[in-house]
Amino acid sequence: MTPGAPAPLARRAEVIAHRGASALRPEHTLAAYAQAIADGADSIEPDLVPTRDGVLVARHENEIGATTDVAAHPEFAARRTRKLVDGEPVEGWFCEDFTLAELKTLRASERLPQWRGTAWDGCFEIPTLDEIIDLLARQPTGGRVVGIVPELKHGSYFAALGLPMEDRLLDRLDAHAYTRRAPVEIQSFEVGNLRYLRSRLGTQRPNVRLLQLLGERHERPWDMVLAGQAMDYGQMMTPRGLRDIADYADAIGPWQRDVVPLTTAQTPGPPTALVADAHAAGLQVHAYTFRPENHFLPKGLWYGEDPAATNAAGSIREIRACLDAGIDALFTDAPAIGRQAVDLR
Repeated sequence: MTPGAPAPLARRAEVIAHRGASALRPEHTLAAYAQAIADGADSIEPDLVPTRDGVLVARHENEIGATTDVAAHPEFAARRTRKLVDGEPVEGWFCEDFTLAELKTLRASERLPQWRGTAWDGCFEIPTLDEIIDLLARQPTGGRVVGIVPELKHGSYFAALGLPMEDRLLDRLDAHAYTRRAPVEIQSFEVGNLRYLRSRLGTQRPNVRLLQLLGERHERPWDMVLAGQAMDYGQMMTPRGLRDIADYADAIGPWQRDVVPLTTAQTPGPPTALVADAHAAGLQVHAYTFRPENHFLPKGLWYGEDPAATNAAGSIREIRACLDAGIDALFTDAPAIGRQAVDLR
């Protein structure tokens, strides 16, 4: 990263398996990551949260009632509770109230059963970060080196609980030969933890990059809210905001609609200036999240009327609109479709 210098255009956009091949297997399971690797993903993405005993595990959220069978375990019934997570009330069971040994007694379930069914519910454990890295190291890839793009979830929330994740993550990456050399990109919707990681990384880990995720334009990074700062994601997407991000990060991760908005006919329209502005600031652009079911596609790209139907052609068209806008990587729930869209170019 050289702040102020234009980012080099990627020779070919990278396909990041969003929580694994989560359109085909329950997200954040070893089966989902293995399927993603088999389907040609360049990197896999685990969202990370800590257990009560400080082990990093892969869950989209720290509330695990929606993605495990914890509700069916009477021994854990009393742990159902209500918490404020980044200012939002959330009710359920929370990973930070379980040891790793206890979490290992649970089994993963589909987070979006209305669109993806429940055939794989109960088949897979909650994996640790170490287990995911071990999978990467042993999984057949045809000679490809598959990267890892871990997201630190709710950094300020966990730091306040005495469970900060940043140094734990670096320690685990350093502990494996694979992640000492393979591409690693650490991502967060917060700012302070990425700045801290930049100071820790120095020049000793050239394979590790940092990705600033960007939420809805009116929203603010939660650590900025806690600090009483008014900066929102919309301001971060301006040329000045992007130059500030380039001081500590290598890439931004915007919602795809901030790259290519929709027309009134609900089809991809002309791109915004975001990619060009990011490249001018020295940042790459990794857009999220492309999902293949009709329900998640703009209505103008639907095929048929079943919202749960997988629509590869519509998804490819949606992805290619962002590829044409110049994105450097894409997060997709269906890496095989993402691979097809990239390789068509």
